Amino acid sequence: MWSHRSWPGHRLPPTERLRHYASWCDAVEGNTTFYATPTRDTVASWAAQTSSDFRFVLKLPKVITHERRLTDVGEPLRAFLDAIEPLGPRAHALWIQMPGSFAPGDVPALGRFLQQLPQSHRYAVEVRHPAFFTDAHPARLLGATLAAANAEWIPFDTTAFFASPPTSDAERDAWTKKPRVPLRSLALTDRPIVRYLGRDDPTRTVEGWQRWIDVTVTWLHEGRSPTVFIHTPDNADAPALARRFHDEVRARVPGLAALPEPIPVEPLTLF
Repeated sequence: MWSHRSWPGHRLPPTERLRHYASWCDAVEGNTTFYATPTRDTVASWAAQTSSDFRFVLKLPKVITHERRLTDVGEPLRAFLDAIEPLGPRAHALWIQMPGSFAPGDVPALGRFLQQLPQSHRYAVEVRHPAFFTDAHPARLLGATLAAANAEWIPFDTTAFFASPPTSDAERDAWTKKPRVPLRSLALTDRPIVRYLGRDDPTRTVEGWQRWIDVTVTWLHEGRSPTVFIHTPDNADAPALARRFHDEVRARVPGLAALPEPIPVEPLTLF
């Protein structure tokens, strides 16, 4: 997402909000593509609003992952790949988020699907079934399947969020919807992707991400290029928190490039 009612660029015209977001953060989760494949013209407008090194992590449509469960998906997959072609190198990874019902017995279907995908893109898979996090055999099976396709395993870290009961309406809503699985912090490729969910209290969010500061610094020293997405239940402070996370990493890795300076939003006037 690149628009939120609490973010500075919310009052801009819709065609300018991504450009403004891209001055705060240099990567975005493309979650809307899960619900419908965008038109090429829409995707071309995304490309026009971002620099060539901006990173889109685009979620595959639900018809592929949830409805057809990776089987007989040639037509919707071709339509999706054609639609996102204008992004070029901005399409950092295609995000294959599987439903919670995707279990260890479904891994062979994932393997067949990955082997059929074009090598022009990078792929990253998110799973939510508890067995992949608590049982060593399914974890090894999934890891080997992903490694064979040079695909990444995306951890969605909710451990800080579930550490204590919710205290806001947004937290109570997320409490019933977000996956509750153990922490996983191993990278399979040179482009690891992390999704982290904190709390609506920024202090607790920062406390909970300290382990990811350590992991991210290690990955950078290893020559990897990680992408880290910072969420909170209401996401009101997400862009500022993402910049703070980047600053904390950069304090330990001085060679890491700074994020761009946010575009100022001029106040709306009547004249």
